[in-house]
Amino acid sequence: MIAIGLMSGTSLDGIDAALVAIQPRGDGYALELLDFATTPFDETLASALRAALPPHTGSIALTAELHRAIGDAFAAAAESLASNRAIAYIASHGQTVWHDGERSITLQLGDPFIIRERLNVTVCYDFRSADCAAGGQGAPLIPYVDALLFGSAHEDRLGINLGGIANATLLHRDGQIAAFDTGPGNMLLDAFVRSRTESALAFDRDGALAANGNVDAGLLDEMLADAYFAQAPPKSTGRERFGPHFLARHDGRLAQLRLEDGLATLAELTARTLVEAVDAAGFEPKRAIVAGGGAHNRHLMSRLQARLSPARVETSDAMGISVDAKEAMGFAVLGYETLRGRASNVPRATGATRAVPLGAIAPHQLYDLLNDVERECSSS
Repeated sequence: MIAIGLMSGTSLDGIDAALVAIQPRGDGYALELLDFATTPFDETLASALRAALPPHTGSIALTAELHRAIGDAFAAAAESLASNRAIAYIASHGQTVWHDGERSITLQLGDPFIIRERLNVTVCYDFRSADCAAGGQGAPLIPYVDALLFGSAHEDRLGINLGGIANATLLHRDGQIAAFDTGPGNMLLDAFVRSRTESALAFDRDGALAANGNVDAGLLDEMLADAYFAQAPPKSTGRERFGPHFLARHDGRLAQLRLEDGLATLAELTARTLVEAVDAAGFEPKRAIVAGGGAHNRHLMSRLQARLSPARVETSDAMGISVDAKEAMGFAVLGYETLRGRASNVPRATGATRAVPLGAIAPHQLYDLLNDVERECSSS
């Protein structure tokens, strides 16, 4: 069947929409990307989001307004991608506005019923709450999909997502899965370059600026002292910890650096904390597969390769999965699991007491859709 996965991450750079053909194949899926688009948030909505997110406190009224506005934006992104094609269901992650994994509290906005009414299609949503209710952190969730897409019975592999936050999925060749957020991915890099260029640049394209900089070892050590990096998994994090206020705590030293040196230092922070977290888990992968916006940062990729050697580091494109579309595609898979009622969290990754089905359903002709799902699963 044809589905749409919708995702907006901690980078706040817009809505990723993936149109996929998905078919059950044994315990997994055959997945084909038919179309993909990223729709930037309009400036009014982007400003409202920034005003609601840490270090700001927001308000109940603003949260309610954002819930509707983000729902409208997600619906528009889905409409644009769907065109005149028949869509079986939509899986919407929404936009995380608060995450406190240690207390099993997380909140994603984006009214799914607006999406349903605009497209006349069932919407699966709220994927994190069920894991939190089972004592988990509600993150990371994509490791379940990583295992389906990238797992191997012949070698240990490492799945890496470099979004605003970086996370790692340890794919053991015996089928065991472990995963955790390692710390900042692109978030600090993007915030620093926007601040230094007064928003003339939104990010360091290809990592070209960082490649011409030098790491400030003293500043790097100060940043590495953050208690999150020493925590043992399961662990997850977000803008609450590694937003612009993290940079503000190091303003004194950052102000003394050239733009290039600051970016080189922040890129090293991302690479070092990720690899050291994997090393601490005693995992030695043969191959590392990278997705997310950071996969386009050549300097960051080179630093990962240097630190992960002799493992081969490549992007998910080499595995037939778009680096930009992978997360949105992943939620399309989780949506199908919601419709099947199958557990799709990884307790070893989230800390949940048990594996549970994820997601809620905003139904549209649900009986017919579930019959289609049953028919596909029976013939797989």
